[in-house]
Amino acid sequence: MTISWTDEAEKRRDEIIRELRQLIAIPSVLDESAADDNAPFGKEVKEALDYLLNAGESAGFKSKNVGNIAGHLEMGQGDELLGILCHVDVVPAGKGWSHNPFEGVVEDGKLFGRGAIDDKGPTIAAYFAMKIIKELDLKMNKRVRMIIGTDEESDWRCVDRYFQEEEMPSIGFAPDADFPVIHAEKGIMDADFHLTDYEPDVHAPKSEMHTFYSGERYNMVPDYAKAELTVHAEQTYLLQEYEEFLKEHELSGDFYVKSGLLTMELNGQSAHAMEPDDGINAGIMLLRFLCMFGLDARSKAFAGFANKYLYNGSRGVALGIAGQDDISGDLTLNTGLIRYTEDQAYFGLNIRYPVTYDMDQKRDWLSEEMKNHHIRIDVKDDSKPHHVNGDDPFIQTLLKVYENQTGEKSELLAIGGGTYARSLEKGVAFGALFPGKEDVAHQKDEYIEIEDLLKATAIYAEAIYELVCEKE
Repeated sequence: MTISWTDEAEKRRDEIIRELRQLIAIPSVLDESAADDNAPFGKEVKEALDYLLNAGESAGFKSKNVGNIAGHLEMGQGDELLGILCHVDVVPAGKGWSHNPFEGVVEDGKLFGRGAIDDKGPTIAAYFAMKIIKELDLKMNKRVRMIIGTDEESDWRCVDRYFQEEEMPSIGFAPDADFPVIHAEKGIMDADFHLTDYEPDVHAPKSEMHTFYSGERYNMVPDYAKAELTVHAEQTYLLQEYEEFLKEHELSGDFYVKSGLLTMELNGQSAHAMEPDDGINAGIMLLRFLCMFGLDARSKAFAGFANKYLYNGSRGVALGIAGQDDISGDLTLNTGLIRYTEDQAYFGLNIRYPVTYDMDQKRDWLSEEMKNHHIRIDVKDDSKPHHVNGDDPFIQTLLKVYENQTGEKSELLAIGGGTYARSLEKGVAFGALFPGKEDVAHQKDEYIEIEDLLKATAIYAEAIYELVCEKE
């Protein structure tokens, strides 16, 4: 049987776009303040899970809800199981969008919206790939299961819970990164660096910083920062210098005074934490400016640490943790959270380390080293690196399918991002961003090109066919 997977995807163009727009319209951002047993991560996240489970059930798939935080859609028969691991939660939209981030606007061949490329667009592509196989009534000798998570952008509590109760696929892929095939993922550690003490200063401060806020997630470069200060010296001079600083660095910002309190704001550029240099860290830039203006001792120590160890620190060189290997490249560091109040002062760092890097040993060394700088490290999470041998027949099949559908030479990749593939014993990331295309995950005006969405659907359909279907 000869099947044109491209034609099958094209036949469903309007339906694919419609389903993706409807899924994007659900603002499925983690909201634990509104959590309950029915919606542990917030009602919109649960709504997105329900939407896909209900759609799949209507399409004839077997569906299952696991604890209201994960679920799956299944087809086929047999002892072996192919897993397709997706997620329907998204990071916060942030500011500066040209379109409503939760509308799914189609313009100039692109579909805009939070989650368009990470991961609602690829999820819909994989979902329709399964529908194509089912609607063509192709005989399967293995089962295919789309596993749907709802906490991928935070703590992965969804897949942790899921695999406590459900079967581990023998092979699987996550459509949540790049094509062709990603067989290696760096380790990912989130850690809070708390300021515990500081050197007293006998000089009266020119400025006192009361609060500082920047960032919403460890895995995003913050695009906004805000500081509240009392200025005892010439305030006009400080603000003039701030305007010059913004101009020099081609940044935007604002300031205003209310009840004697000066509020300063700075806008940066968001990006995914796996490559912090793609963004501009608003928090680090604002602290860099403030540390030049006679702060009180505590905030001076706080801003000074950021300026010395975190400014231009995406490779961890100043902290002494730089590393690299031939499989997965450089260690990267992102300052995703900055919090400063009367009661707390810390930096939330996202560190992505190479496959062969000994993070356990380095973490112990760093904890001791940071004590000398009055910093206590609190490790929040440490997901170990993931690597599957590129010679595995499963990976070779995916590479072949990619070449069939694109006419381009495929290659094995390694990334700093973390996908659900690492939760599988034999899993890889497989699309949906094509080589040479702009990566706008976690950025404003996130989008997926319609043609790429359809092409990914065709690739996933052929991949499922090759992996689970009997050939005539």
